[in-house]
Amino acid sequence: MSTKNKIIQTSITLFNEHGERAITTNHIAAELGISPGNLYYHFKNKEDILRHIFALYRDHLVTNFQTLSEDQDVLEQLVSYLDSIFELMWQYHFFYDNLADILSRDEILKSDYVAFQDNLLGQAQEVITGLKHSNVIDIDDIDILDLAHMVKLTVSFWTPYVETQRAKGKLILADIYTGILKVLFLFKPYSQGDGRSKIEALQNKYRTMINNSEV
Repeated sequence: MSTKNKIIQTSITLFNEHGERAITTNHIAAELGISPGNLYYHFKNKEDILRHIFALYRDHLVTNFQTLSEDQDVLEQLVSYLDSIFELMWQYHFFYDNLADILSRDEILKSDYVAFQDNLLGQAQEVITGLKHSNVIDIDDIDILDLAHMVKLTVSFWTPYVETQRAKGKLILADIYTGILKVLFLFKPYSQGDGRSKIEALQNKYRTMINNSEV
C-alpha cells in the first residue's frame, strides 16, 4: 500500500475511534511513524485528507447505486442499495457524526457533498417509483419525493442518533442492521399484496442478523 493510501486509511481509523475534531495531522503522522513533512508531501492539510476520504465514499456509492434493472427484483435491488449505504456508514461513521461541522469548514467539500446528495435523492425517487410500478407498494406520485426525503434522512442521521442514545456512544454492527430495518419500516405502510410479505421476510432476515451479531 502506498504512503498516500496508508495516510487515508489511518485517518479513517483514527477519526472513527476518536472523532474527527480530536485528530490532527500530527496525530496521523505519529500513528504512521512518519514526519509531518512527509504527510504534507501527499496532502496539504486535514481538509485535503477529508476530501479524499469523501471521494472514496462517493465512488463506492456510485459503483453500487446503479440504475434500476428491469431484469432484477426491485425490492432486492433496494436492499442491495441499503446494504451498500449502511456498510459505508459503518466504515465512515465519523463523517456522519460531525457532518455539519466538517462541511462548515470546507466550502469545496460542502459543494461536492450537496451535489452528490441531490443525485442520491433522485436515485431514491427512482427506486420508490420502481417499487410502485412493480406493485410492491402503493403510493401517490405526489408523495414519492417526501418518502425519498424520509429515507435519506433516516439513512444520513441514523448512526449519530444511535451514538447519542447510549453512554459509551460507540456503534456496533447490530446498529447497522437496525438502520436497514428502520428504512424497510418506512416502506411497509405502503406495501401491498406480495410486496408486504416480501418486506416482512426482509425484516425477519435483518432481525436474525441482529441477533446473530450480538451473540
